[in-house]
Amino acid sequence: MLHRIHSLLKKQIMKTSYYIPVLVFAISLCACKKNFLDVVPDNVATLDNAFTMRTEAEKYLATCYSYLPNDGDPVTNVAFLGGDEFWLAYPALSLTADNWNVARGNQNVVDPYVNIWDGYDNGRFKYKSMFTGIRTCNTFLENVSDLTKIPDLTIDERTRWIGEVMFLKAYFHFLLMRQYGPIPIMDKNIPVTAPLEQTKVKRQPVDTVVDYISNLMDSAVTRLPVSLLTPSTELGRITIAIAKSMKARVLVYGASPLFNGNTDYSNFKDKDGVQLISTAYSEEKWKRAADAAADAIKACEQAGIFLYKFNNTTGFPLTDGTITQMSVRNAVCEKWNQEWIWANSNSSTWQLQYSSMAHIDPNNTGNSSIYGTLGPTMQVVKQFYTKNGVPITEDRTLDYSSPHELRTATHDERYNIVEGYRTARLNYDREPRYYADLGFDGGTWYMQNSPSHTDENTWSAQLKLGQFGAGVAVTITTFYPKKLVNWKFAYQNDNSSHIEDYPFPTMRLADLYLLYAEAANEANGPSADVYKYLNLIRDRAGLPTVQNSWTNFSNNPGAYLTKDGLRNIIRNERNIEMSFEGSRFWDLRRWKLAATLLNTNVTGYDRSGTFEHPELFYIPTTYYTMRFVVPRDYLWPIRESNLPINENLVQNPGW
Repeated sequence: MLHRIHSLLKKQIMKTSYYIPVLVFAISLCACKKNFLDVVPDNVATLDNAFTMRTEAEKYLATCYSYLPNDGDPVTNVAFLGGDEFWLAYPALSLTADNWNVARGNQNVVDPYVNIWDGYDNGRFKYKSMFTGIRTCNTFLENVSDLTKIPDLTIDERTRWIGEVMFLKAYFHFLLMRQYGPIPIMDKNIPVTAPLEQTKVKRQPVDTVVDYISNLMDSAVTRLPVSLLTPSTELGRITIAIAKSMKARVLVYGASPLFNGNTDYSNFKDKDGVQLISTAYSEEKWKRAADAAADAIKACEQAGIFLYKFNNTTGFPLTDGTITQMSVRNAVCEKWNQEWIWANSNSSTWQLQYSSMAHIDPNNTGNSSIYGTLGPTMQVVKQFYTKNGVPITEDRTLDYSSPHELRTATHDERYNIVEGYRTARLNYDREPRYYADLGFDGGTWYMQNSPSHTDENTWSAQLKLGQFGAGVAVTITTFYPKKLVNWKFAYQNDNSSHIEDYPFPTMRLADLYLLYAEAANEANGPSADVYKYLNLIRDRAGLPTVQNSWTNFSNNPGAYLTKDGLRNIIRNERNIEMSFEGSRFWDLRRWKLAATLLNTNVTGYDRSGTFEHPELFYIPTTYYTMRFVVPRDYLWPIRESNLPINENLVQNPGW
């Protein structure tokens, strides 16, 4: 993201001049141990120094960006371990996974996990408080909007910076809304001289919050550039395409069943009787979201953003199937590729990759430089389509009634499964994204350093006890999120490994296409436009069109012709295309499907099975029974100590 600004942050931390550094000031705001929403800025006298000249103001701009969460960190991003997409061995090894407690049903009101309201987690400041981030943005906007300050800042740059921070302020509000639902809107900082009662802010209805965020993003758009002026130093800074795309995500979230006509919240009101989540369904919300997504798609086209396709520059031959899989994998892992709409360049995926990799190199079986930990669950593995582009439960031409029975891979299947290898029926005849996204016992694992220099006789995962892959890195479920590991990863002989780090994409174009398809279907039903964007994604994934697949292979051939049927198809497509990218956790909540899908058993295969008895490896094994309480677990609890201090706050239902 902000390479120059990131370096400025480092310099600012080290600086010891006559005023308190801006970043230290921001950290001090985070660290003040108040028990309610801290809305009054401290150390106000130091702010005058922060906006005396351009170089100092740029450091404060960096501080605003610094509140962006590291979405690529499996330890802090609750979307990785807070639901059913991944599971860990217990006790967790190699990861200090406090966020896993959300999935394990240990959330609480005394000290909530992943608390971005206050920044606390497990008794310490582990997360960034989004309210502190908003306050920092407000301070920046108040000062940079004053034309008498920062005399050496040009009007064009001033305008752009204001647009960037307007967007960040809106985005931080969205992150809070996504977790807590109705939240206080902090449009301006409360003066230090304000009466105490004025600091006791109220939560605003979700619809009001959505409108506020949307309008603020619209205001930001008028000040932002179409594309980056100097990409080499500005990667990750906000553009029109980013602002419009994130606005579409916000509006889709506000139109979704969790916040649109949810009668579970009929009694959820503030202390003045104001309804905080609408119980009346509005189709107009979907139309507004569809229009915003369509507008965002146009902005992306103008900015030169398009679906990623892998360009084989290895100098060695690869099959079309492998090239398709690499298009899927590298859409996430190739940094700053043409599909990325937005990524935080200060984020890192090093630990994510470290936790997602299998031992695929027979010459490095004892290498402990990585520790495969993140195990995709059987529920997620089964959601991928067959090679015909329909769910395994719907394909009328392929039999998955005994998915765990063993079968031997043929010569024709050697690019996906090791020839002659015995593995489960579940792993055969699946779509290209299955083989691109998942590592599994017997599956090939093509990397840039393939020992054959091609995709034939390449690396593979062989995971049963007694095989080379059964060392320190077999996940609890025996599956791996191959999709998340950059293809330049390499084991090295000195018990180390090379991990090609990349910033995790906050949004890519396929995500936006799926948001548009969902909103357009909900607003107007099936249409050529909805099919168009679904099929663009499916084409990149090597699949036939929705129409072709369902007509010719599904036992429910007319599903795509109705709004309800197409809704299920779009949701399936989203779950697959966005698998392991943190989307499913939030999607299941906004669709109100968590009550069903997160009240199930977490299962996978038995990693204690041996090479001599492979049938014992492929015994479905239950690791945990998840429990999701409705409606309580759809929204985060506010830390209970906040409530008696600010009596205008109300707790979320069930907490």
